[in-house]
Amino acid sequence: MFTGIIEGTGVITAATADEGGRRLRIEPPAAINAKQLEHGQSIAVSGACLTVESSEARTTDTNGYFEVFLAAETIDKTYLGEINVGDRVNIERALAADDRFDGHLVQGHVDMTAQITSIDRIGDDWTFGFDLPTSIAPYVVQKGSITVDGISLTVAERNSTEFSVAIIPTTYEVTTLSEKAVGDPVHLEVDVVAKYVEQLTSGYRESLE
Repeated sequence: MFTGIIEGTGVITAATADEGGRRLRIEPPAAINAKQLEHGQSIAVSGACLTVESSEARTTDTNGYFEVFLAAETIDKTYLGEINVGDRVNIERALAADDRFDGHLVQGHVDMTAQITSIDRIGDDWTFGFDLPTSIAPYVVQKGSITVDGISLTVAERNSTEFSVAIIPTTYEVTTLSEKAVGDPVHLEVDVVAKYVEQLTSGYRESLE
């Protein structure tokens, strides 16, 4: 389980095809020493929950690295199969039992990718617009929570085809949003609570029919 509060951006230092998928080597942000990342640990990479396979501790020259494997389903559901050496990704470690809980409940299960439709700077802040796939539209509500590339955000505006979020300077600087452009893909994960509510209410409606 994650919260959508990004700890920093990591850099892809190697990307290789492997049997049944793809393997990434990632240099973590300065806030994370790869020595802290153990085999089998869950980690969110731009919102996708992955498993640490191996890691190398920080040295005087680098922040170290960790490696993850992308299975075929992950490649199908995300754009991680397309990223290359030098690209940056958002990094968040799984929530510890005694951590503060900011953001919202994030599973790291990417629902789908969407495209950025607009980027507007308003004073010190930014507004990002995204297309709204019809399959997740029922779970996206104004002022509700949504995860974009692993970032916990609040839906500012929504219509039948698009939604937008407001981005404060800290979020812009700490995450990969500062490197994004209109047309770039992002990972979307809707609020799991909304999914449960929809399932419960649909079950109730069916019982009345």
